[in-house]
Amino acid sequence: MKEHEIVELLKKENEEFKKLTEEHRNLEGLLAEIDSKRYLTLEEEIERKKIQKQKLLKKDRMAEFIRDYKKSHSTN
Repeated sequence: MKEHEIVELLKKENEEFKKLTEEHRNLEGLLAEIDSKRYLTLEEEIERKKIQKQKLLKKDRMAEFIRDYKKSHSTN
């Protein structure tokens, strides 16, 4: 099974994974909004870094779900 298929399956079957993907997408939108500005204030820079960290944490957690799925469904 390909990774994008696993992602789709997990979004349907796992509520936490679904929530993580939605939050990740929302953070991506916020980051794009900030990045669309020509110049950032110090507060915006700090907020941007905070959003990047949150986004990365969610992505790491989603990757963990995918690894776990692959491990538990491997055909050895």
